Parts: sequence; C-alpha cells; structure tokens
Amino acid sequence: MPRIPRRPLLGAAAALLACPGLLRAQSRPVRLLVPYAPGGGTDIFARALAEGLTETLGATVLVENRAGANGSIGSEVVARAEPDGQLFLVDTGSHVMNSYTMPSLPYQPLRDFSPVALLSKFPLLLTASASAPFRDVAGLIAAAKASPRSIGFGTSDAAISYAGNLFTRLAQIEMVEVPYRGAAPILNDLVAGHLPTGWNSTVAAAQHLSAGQIRALGVTTTARSPLLPEVPTLAEAGIAGYDFAGWYVMVGPSKLPPAIAARMHQAVLKTLELPRVRERLLSIGADLGVLGPEPLAGFLREEDARWAQASRDGLISRMP
Repeated sequence: MPRIPRRPLLGAAAALLACPGLLRAQSRPVRLLVPYAPGGGTDIFARALAEGLTETLGATVLVENRAGANGSIGSEVVARAEPDGQLFLVDTGSHVMNSYTMPSLPYQPLRDFSPVALLSKFPLLLTASASAPFRDVAGLIAAAKASPRSIGFGTSDAAISYAGNLFTRLAQIEMVEVPYRGAAPILNDLVAGHLPTGWNSTVAAAQHLSAGQIRALGVTTTARSPLLPEVPTLAEAGIAGYDFAGWYVMVGPSKLPPAIAARMHQAVLKTLELPRVRERLLSIGADLGVLGPEPLAGFLREEDARWAQASRDGLISRMP
C-alpha cells in the first residue's frame, strides 16, 4: 500500500477552505460515526483522527458511537444520511463482509456508500488472558485438542469472527465463539479473566499488552508487527497458510459529491502528517498508508469479490 507522501500537499489548504458544505467554519460539527462500542480499535483510531481533523478543517469534528448488529445499525444511519459532508462512517473490513454474513442487511455496502479514504491496514492479534494456562499457540492448540469446545474466543465483528474461525479450521481444533458488541468488552473480560482468548486489533490491544494485562499469542499477517516484534506470526507458530489483515475505512452516504469526498481525503492526508496524530497512531500499530476515493472503490470491489468467494467456499457463515 502506498505510504503517505512526506512532502506538503501543495494547494491542499486552499482546496479544503473552498469546500462549501464540509470544511469551512460552521455551526454544525462534522461527525465520524463508529458503528461499535467506545474503547475499541476503530473508536481509538477515529478519535485520534477526529482531533487532528478539527485542526485541519477549522471545524469541530466529533466521534459518535452507534453499536449493534455487527456494525450495521450505525452503518445504516450513514447510508440514509444526507450527502452534505456532515456525516461519515469509519468502519472495519466488516463493512463489506456483512453482505455475506447478515441475511437481511438493510443496505448494500458498495451501492449505498461513497468511498472517501482507506485509512489504515493492521494485523489482528490472537490474545489470551494473563490468567489462561497456555502461553503460546502450541499450548492453546494442545488444550483445545485435549478438551474440545471448552475454550472460548471473543469476536466483535464479521472480520474478527473470520479471523478466529479461520484459525480453528487451520489448526483443526474446536473452540466456542463468543460474540461481543465491540473490542473494549472483549478486552475487559480478558483482563478480568472471564474470557480465555479473544481476537483484537493491535490498535485496541496495545495499552493492555504494555501493561501486562493480556498476552499476545500471534499476529495474523505474514510479517511480524513492528509494534510487537517479539510476537510470532500465526504461520510461524505452526498455522500454515494463515494470512489476514484488518483495515479501517472512511465512507460517506451514497451520492456524496465527488468534490467533498476528494477534499475529505486531502484533509485526512494532511491530518496524518500532524506529528502528534501520526505518532499516536503509529504507536498503536496502525499502518498509515492511505488510498483516495477512486483507488478505494477498486479495493472495496476486490474485497467484495473475496468475501463472495469465501462464502461460496464455506469459510464464512451467515449470522442468525
């Protein structure tokens, strides 16, 4: 994925100020809607971004949480919103995947949203409670094989669910998926010892790992995370063929004017050059490669095709 250019974006400030419905000083704040509970990785990322966007845009940018139904409740709010540049969705890979996991999704992810920016890719983590008896992937697999369906794993959206179920399939073990409304409740139960394992983003888990409250057993990508260089990839830990990355995206309502989408993308680029924002997000494992509206549209189509094939292959299943 292309990196953010280090050179200043010539003319970006003028372009931002020229956008009538989005970026000039105004009485109404710009809202970033996160369709998950506060405290999770998407929420943490969005709040850091919103703080910087407030400076970049010269307008208040707020984060609003609308959790529930695997992110679809909040997503529908944005899908039905006026395309005036006042409301954007910040979501994960589940944004596209939900089409293949939810039988009655009230919107179509490609049709009913306007691409704005791919914000970041990041590895997911297989994490364990500090009180769990296993300390690595081999120990978890051994425990699961000794007592099938006795160990739970927490998930918070369709992409996280896929990561967990892909692991159990490739490891040839039986575990019990425990769905949550967001990453923060998973982490709370891991810290408290109520949940043995869970799947999280590096963004959500970073502070709990540094405090020693949970353990990271493996990362889902084929390369180790620079944030956690001591944590093996799942492939290194013996799960051959495991490779999966999460991502954050910003989209707007359908029929968002292309000029607004392009200028918001420019604002995101400018914001991620602010040292405090950049350092904050890099420190929690975010990869700040950004795609604009047109390449993002192609990326989302590729993701849609990927999940359609995964559904046909039985690698993901519809939620009740």
